[in-house]
Amino acid sequence: MSSDTTRATDTTDSAAFWENHYADVDPQWGTRPNAVLAEAVTALAPEPGGRGDRALDLGCGHGGDALWLASLGWDVTAVDVSATALERVAAGAAAAGLTDRVHPSRHDLARSFPDGAFELVTASYFHTPVEIPREQVLRRAAEAVAPGGLLVLVEHASLAPWSWRDGHEDVTFPSPDDVLASLRLGDGWRTERCHAPERTATGPGGETATVTDNVIAVRRVREA
Repeated sequence: MSSDTTRATDTTDSAAFWENHYADVDPQWGTRPNAVLAEAVTALAPEPGGRGDRALDLGCGHGGDALWLASLGWDVTAVDVSATALERVAAGAAAAGLTDRVHPSRHDLARSFPDGAFELVTASYFHTPVEIPREQVLRRAAEAVAPGGLLVLVEHASLAPWSWRDGHEDVTFPSPDDVLASLRLGDGWRTERCHAPERTATGPGGETATVTDNVIAVRRVREA
């Protein structure tokens, strides 16, 4: 397994925030796949199209999505800015016998991005209180999708009571159409999903709440 979890000496604000965040989070939190993402992938990309098909999971956290994708046969590059999170992803991959398919890779996506093209690119709840060029990062994510491949974004459209942002600031989320427009995709793409469904979410203490997600799934049908 290729793993780059080295803690940078020039720690960025983003790295510092997320290191502190994961230091205070139960290592088992976020080790299951996001149900909204899983539904979209199961419907639109139910299995890798061929041996070695690559998936890119941006902001992977504890690796719930990455490990699930690897269990389906995807070769997954799991990206996060937190070395602690990536160490836990590596441990989870080892425990599940998936070390050959899960590749933790540390990036501050405002500064660097994994090389190559991917048949599936995902980002679940790619939100942060640290100022980053978020739209630019998501456009770069779209650029990384191989012809015929899929980009799936699952984003907060409302806050749960246990959110790290709840109570700290007034938050206005874009609509799914706004998110799709911000990608500036142009020709060569087909929209598979662009909606904002509600679901019942479960928090780290077992509490539940009704929340809304933006779900955007687009397929590159030819080179842009």
